[in-house]
Amino acid sequence: MALLRAATRRGRRALITAALVALVAGGTGGWAAGSAETAVTGPAPDAAAWRADHSLGIRLPDPATAPPAEVAHFFDGLTAAQRYALAVRHPLTVGNLDGAPIALRYQANSLALKAERDRQRALSTDSGGTLEDHRAARQAADRHTELLAPGRHILAFDPRGRGQIAEVHGDLARAERTAVVVPGSDIDLTTFDRDLDPYGTPTGMATSLRARMATDAPGVRTAVIAWTGYTTPVGLGPDAATGRLAEAGAPRLVRFLSGLAAVGSPAPALLCHSYGSVVCGLAGPVLGHTARDLIIFGSPGMRRPSAAAVDGYAQVWAARDATDWIGNVPHVDVLGLGHGEDPTDPAFGARQVSAIRAEGHTGYLAPGTDSLRNFAAITLGRYAAVS
Repeated sequence: MALLRAATRRGRRALITAALVALVAGGTGGWAAGSAETAVTGPAPDAAAWRADHSLGIRLPDPATAPPAEVAHFFDGLTAAQRYALAVRHPLTVGNLDGAPIALRYQANSLALKAERDRQRALSTDSGGTLEDHRAARQAADRHTELLAPGRHILAFDPRGRGQIAEVHGDLARAERTAVVVPGSDIDLTTFDRDLDPYGTPTGMATSLRARMATDAPGVRTAVIAWTGYTTPVGLGPDAATGRLAEAGAPRLVRFLSGLAAVGSPAPALLCHSYGSVVCGLAGPVLGHTARDLIIFGSPGMRRPSAAAVDGYAQVWAARDATDWIGNVPHVDVLGLGHGEDPTDPAFGARQVSAIRAEGHTGYLAPGTDSLRNFAAITLGRYAAVS
């Protein structure tokens, strides 16, 4: 009898796994719809030159190992001229160095973007390149020019892979309430603020959230960060069904938030969309007090059995609208496929948030939705107003 029960359990697991594979693969015509991405990890490419720089006569903090609090203490001991000199010599490192002063990171990333723009312009006329190479380089140069527009505040920029970026909306140095948007699949340097489906992008979500907060609390200083700081899955392939990229991205999110705390920014609300909720779930247990609320929406699961296992400090909120296709994804974790429990299931223990007027998988922060109203109330700390 025991052998029969074990065989039955194995059979059920096999059926669930087969169903999950069929759903993910069939959703866009097969595994070929999604590519296997190489996760970008570690410090920016300039790290070796930074470590070898002895121009100040002191050892610079290792960008791979120095805690953000140590980085902040290091910069506190420098003059403005010394800080700027480091940014000029090592823009990629300073621009991505969690714990470095916010304004200095803006300056460094402007320099890094200009350098990458100029490099792409040179490639666009390189005699050794093909016509397709020239076209791609021109598009990349134009993209970097857009990011250099006056008024944009780039807090992180890494050109490796498909490109990573974090942009601040608002005055982060003076903000009383903050939020960080953690996106899901198909988001990178070229798509994080696309015109198509704007509220499915970190920029669209960030600007909509901040506008709603300004309407609801005009006297409160706010800032929202659109964070594309990890390698996201492309399409609905194996990457989207496993935790591999989230496991690589979670430490980057933890370090980023620790960097905000190190420079005195208030603990933000995290808005974790789709696969981004997997990143937040894996990061949660080590976030400590660096996040105040975790808002989970359009989630395939968080790879955690309950809200209590996600984060012992932050309140976990969960929303899913009835028209979101993610609701059809089996909430299992079998042989590495799937992301586990449904955060909107009352048994998970998250506080439920209404999203009945949102539409589809990317409509949660569209103006006029109750989910946007609720997310703004949570970010503002007005919990009694959440429905």
